[in-house]
Amino acid sequence: MVFSSLTFLCLFLPLVVGLHSLVKNGTARNAILLAASLLFYAWGEPVWIVAMLFATAVNYVCARVIVNAKTEGGRKLALVVGILISLAALVYFKYAAFLVNNFCGLTGLSYRMTQPKLPIGISFYTFQIITYTVDVYRGKAPLQRNPLWLLLYVSLFPQLIAGPIVRYMDVAAAIEDRNVTAKGMGEGFFRFSLGLGKKVLLANLCGEVLESLPIPAEMSFFSGWLAAALFLLQLYFDFSGYSEMAIGLGRMLGFRFLENFDAPLVSKSVTEFWRRWHMSLGTFFREYVYIPLGGNRVSRGRWVLNMAVVWGLTGIWHGANWNFLLWGLYWGFFMVLERTVLEGVLARTPNFIKHIVTVILAVVGFVFFRNESFPDIALQLKAMFAPWRVALSDPYAVYAVKNNPPLLLACVLCCLPLRKTAEAWLKRRREAGRRNTFRPYVKALLALGITALSVMFLVGQSFNPFLYFRF
Repeated sequence: MVFSSLTFLCLFLPLVVGLHSLVKNGTARNAILLAASLLFYAWGEPVWIVAMLFATAVNYVCARVIVNAKTEGGRKLALVVGILISLAALVYFKYAAFLVNNFCGLTGLSYRMTQPKLPIGISFYTFQIITYTVDVYRGKAPLQRNPLWLLLYVSLFPQLIAGPIVRYMDVAAAIEDRNVTAKGMGEGFFRFSLGLGKKVLLANLCGEVLESLPIPAEMSFFSGWLAAALFLLQLYFDFSGYSEMAIGLGRMLGFRFLENFDAPLVSKSVTEFWRRWHMSLGTFFREYVYIPLGGNRVSRGRWVLNMAVVWGLTGIWHGANWNFLLWGLYWGFFMVLERTVLEGVLARTPNFIKHIVTVILAVVGFVFFRNESFPDIALQLKAMFAPWRVALSDPYAVYAVKNNPPLLLACVLCCLPLRKTAEAWLKRRREAGRRNTFRPYVKALLALGITALSVMFLVGQSFNPFLYFRF
């Protein structure tokens, strides 16, 4: 089940949120939410609940051992066991076939391993349960003595299948006791509607236009760049929309999840782009990989190695394919370049030029992300950067632009931090003593309008993919 489905919007969501709001007892609320989350996960593939239950049980035991162990060696052993067993499941389901088949290809062996079916959301819930065990070891998170409430944290349906990656320390208090208020419900619904609109009205439509463009082997200069830009927009609105829906759902249920996107396409550097894009993943790799490796408190050569490790892992986290590794190293290369060779140059470069260059690097970078084969990557890059070897334009690209100006304009506008700008303006009005009398009504009407329009589009749409579903 996904948030942008009619089953979720018209049945699951109103029933769960309504029942959760009516019940006042905290234990009963948790029980309702746990049952709903397990149902949500099991809707399509109930067998994979076993993998999630196993990971939760292992880390529940390991965290208890960490707290009760008499020696530091015992604590470290429990930590390592919890991490390794959690990662072993992820490696088997997501990477085993890739590793085995590449090894057999290199050594000449004829054996080929069939790719196991990937449990939905395994990358997200594996990282979450690891943060729990590590933070208990570090003394940053409290031990959860009730295994069902730890399972609730892991399986919490708003962020289960596509994040954001929520650390236990950030929701521990809300799991034990949380307030569900009318104000919170309204704010949550508003955020949910914005995310739903991004997903249905922008990402899906960008995807439909993208599907009408030529394949890499037939791309012109124009369609090469248009396809790259449309894919970046589709991915951004798809994933940021889903994250915004998750944040809104959490707010309706009494949780406060951290932001996962902050208008990354207004960035003026690669470093800033990745501080604004998929922020929870960046936080995970910084706190649990980069800093333990020594961060930037090491020699220059070791720091470059640390960056290569982090960005290589960031790439292959998205999928077991060489294109994802190349994509991660692409971003790591430019981040290292910015902080070393180009540091002085960037300080003297006008902001608008830095912004243009950053957007171009992002558009080009996601060519590696979209195309899984190196020949397709090379063909699209050839179309984009060698216009003298291909046609400058083609009728498909021209038709796509001529028939979709409202969509393209809406995408550009929604890449800007409009919500934050509006909130800052309203805050200044309040501080100046001016009342925002109509604000609640405007937000309510906007939320209802976007939701109604999205539902109407979903009724008539057959194209409703969720790109991060497979991660």
